[in-house]
Amino acid sequence: MTSQVSSPAEQADGTVVGEQRKPGDAKDVRRLDRVIIRFAGDSGDGMQLTGDRFTSETASFGNDLSTLPNFPAEIRAPAGTLPGVSSFQLHFADHDILTPGDAPNVLVAMNPAALKANVGDLPRGAEIIVNTDEFTKRALQKVGYDSDPLHDGSLDGYSLHPVPLTTLTVEALKEFDLSRKEAERSKNMFALGLLSWMYHRPTEGTERFLKSKFAKKPEIMAANIAAFRAGWNFGETTEDFAVSYEVAPAAKAFPVGTYRNISGNLALAYGLIAASRQADLPLFLGSYPITPASDILHELSKHKNFGVRTFQAEDEIAGIGAALGAAFGGSLAVTTTSGPGVALKSETIGLAVSLELPLLVVDIQRGGPSTGLPTKTEQADLLQAMYGRNGEAPVPVVAPRTPADCFDAALEAARIALTYRTPVMLLSDGYLANGSEPWRIPELEELPDLKVPFAQDPNHTLADGTEVFWPYKRDPQTLARPWAVPGTPGLEHRIGGIEKQDGTGNISYDPANHDFMVRTRQAKIDGIDVPDVEVDDPHGAKTLVLGWGSTYGPITAAVRRLRAAGESIAQAHLRHLNPFPRNLGTVLKGYDKVVIPEMNLGQLATLVRARYLVDAHSYNQVNGMPFKAEQLAAALKEAIDD
Repeated sequence: MTSQVSSPAEQADGTVVGEQRKPGDAKDVRRLDRVIIRFAGDSGDGMQLTGDRFTSETASFGNDLSTLPNFPAEIRAPAGTLPGVSSFQLHFADHDILTPGDAPNVLVAMNPAALKANVGDLPRGAEIIVNTDEFTKRALQKVGYDSDPLHDGSLDGYSLHPVPLTTLTVEALKEFDLSRKEAERSKNMFALGLLSWMYHRPTEGTERFLKSKFAKKPEIMAANIAAFRAGWNFGETTEDFAVSYEVAPAAKAFPVGTYRNISGNLALAYGLIAASRQADLPLFLGSYPITPASDILHELSKHKNFGVRTFQAEDEIAGIGAALGAAFGGSLAVTTTSGPGVALKSETIGLAVSLELPLLVVDIQRGGPSTGLPTKTEQADLLQAMYGRNGEAPVPVVAPRTPADCFDAALEAARIALTYRTPVMLLSDGYLANGSEPWRIPELEELPDLKVPFAQDPNHTLADGTEVFWPYKRDPQTLARPWAVPGTPGLEHRIGGIEKQDGTGNISYDPANHDFMVRTRQAKIDGIDVPDVEVDDPHGAKTLVLGWGSTYGPITAAVRRLRAAGESIAQAHLRHLNPFPRNLGTVLKGYDKVVIPEMNLGQLATLVRARYLVDAHSYNQVNGMPFKAEQLAAALKEAIDD
């Protein structure tokens, strides 16, 4: 979904909110500046689809938003159990926001397991919409309820809305030739219609989506649309929902432009395509499916019209091997994976370091070690990206900070790889990959020129005057070697994993040459041109909070809370983790205290302490979930006061 933001007045006049609810209508309409909604149910209840559709309509309406999908690792977890609960949280507002929110204002619980798994996150007074049809004695016992929470008073502190969603859906679809089981599957659309009424979300986009998705199954298409409309009408007519809510568009939060809602993996895929076009090189992806990186493979496979070639390999090693071969052949080569796959790819990454070929290694981090938590987020691959190879094999490391920023991070990783002829690690994570936010679609002229010339002619003259091609004769500025595409006449050269002789590229076991090549490869990475780190410090603070990757949103939200409370704190965030920005040491030494929040046990803090001899303090979390802003604000306040 895309929306054109021009001016607040025009945006407000262009929405359908005014048509759906007028001040004179019977039901009360309350204006809110922000709302956090969580949809929760079994992994087969369609909560991710429901949340995604609500998000798409919210994006087209013009709100700022941030999402947090959360689902089981099992393909089909046991129905009605706590491990099988799938949820989707959406935070949307009339102003700039940074996180999916700490605590939901509204919980839609499709069964007792969904209620029990999520009610602990709700603040008192929150609204709970429950599907009463699922609150059977057996379902309650399955998740450990001794009594029915809908009737035992345990939910008295909340605004409870008991709705027989399944019964109402089946009743709404009785005219269709569907079995009861088939009709029940549309209850998520009924819930979506109800929530769309409550928050004045547009409906046209969802109906278009359903018509497209089920175009080959007209009966199912019509049933889902009917269920969606029935949910809307239920909200309009029932006495249980006496209030609906308006959250105005966030026109002032966005620069003028065309926006769309985008997830981190989709933004990364688009960034890779844009990089290949700007470099005028075909894009090759060699990949093996792995959660949470597989969506990039799925998306890129749709874009053959842009010169994209995707190869789903038989394993991780074959995937990166094919990608490195494509790099040798003159493509912008990419391999995508998660932490376990990086371990398997490590030898070939080292080969790419030795061959000095451009290669993008995209690591969508997840909880580890080993298989770990496939569907949960973590930032624990930083040290693996830095040092997880045999020998001295330095690799640049780039990390996006938001879902939309994955587009720019992909372009930056491609710039470094192509300019310096090196593999580059791009560290996203599950939180960014699956989360979404508005993204301004850039104009073509805003994109960087990434074109690099291939070697065409001999580049060295021997003592006897013979002109030859030396594959390791370097650019004096970047220390990059020439990129010679196979088949170029006169530029034949050796490649392989054994150490090369400086200049000629011949096999060499000479100790002095090996020392020189190791130091030269390190110097090339150390010399990469990266921007200085920017510091946000309006009040001359004594404490600096330093972050990297997806902690940007929670850290920034926490800093805003502290400043609003009168505290003074500075903030800096790293995109480039190898090499570090050249001014980082000076920045760190300008503060009495440095705090580094990470979703690991202190990996960036370890690097900072070792490199800059700064007594950086870690604040760590490894529970598979992103930081909450309130939690971080409390920790940073303690650091300021200490």
